[in-house]
Amino acid sequence: MSALPQRADDYVEFCGGVRRLAQVDLLQYKRGQMERRVRSFAGRHGAPGLLEYLELLGSDREKLDEFLDRITINVSQLWRNPDQWRLLAERVLPELAGTGRIRAWSAGCSYGAEAFTLAALCRTVTPEARLELRGTDIDARMIERARAGRFSADDARSAPADLLQRWFRREGDEWVAAPELRVLPSFEVGDLLRMSFPTGAYDLVLCRNTVIYFTEPVRDALHERLAGALRPGGYLVVGSTERVGATAELGLEPAYPFVYRKR
Repeated sequence: MSALPQRADDYVEFCGGVRRLAQVDLLQYKRGQMERRVRSFAGRHGAPGLLEYLELLGSDREKLDEFLDRITINVSQLWRNPDQWRLLAERVLPELAGTGRIRAWSAGCSYGAEAFTLAALCRTVTPEARLELRGTDIDARMIERARAGRFSADDARSAPADLLQRWFRREGDEWVAAPELRVLPSFEVGDLLRMSFPTGAYDLVLCRNTVIYFTEPVRDALHERLAGALRPGGYLVVGSTERVGATAELGLEPAYPFVYRKR
């Protein structure tokens, strides 16, 4: 008796279609979590299956944008995780400023809140150091927002009032980066899993709340490449729910909670 033909893996086919549409590879994320979310989105839009949902996304740019907003985890805010920023201000930035220049990278910068927070902090605690600040994100729509330097009142809810008023201007319901702050970061579209990283180029790399949905091999490979982008003595900062595995093999050592130093 011949075996029944295997049912095609519609999730893998869907992921391939999303990659063609938006250059986002969902197969790099933990399948269980991501697949449940994707099937839930499809059901809410009345699609009987993932391939029908893919067809809908390909024909309706607004629905594709809505889908990307939900799966690329564009959650950020100014001074997110204030304890980390306090640590950077008191310990890390003054040390790095000793060379007269701070080269920093916000890897997975979303709409720029992290990069502008770092810019404001550097200008406040290390004004004598020249700042070279880069922000990278896979989502072109987020990069466009980041370049505008505009943030909602909710984005500013954790920001220290004095620094917020010093470095941002209130315009209606928004906070807008002051001109002298807005010129500091440069933003670009880039896929951290595929783009090339310069070796030993940075004093500080922030990659926070970016890898939590990646598979472990993908996460570890990215951390290895980020470590390679640091110069000796540079720092890698990860999110407060994340960890870097095999630090010794990567040439890293724990310096502070969720902060690693390149040996």
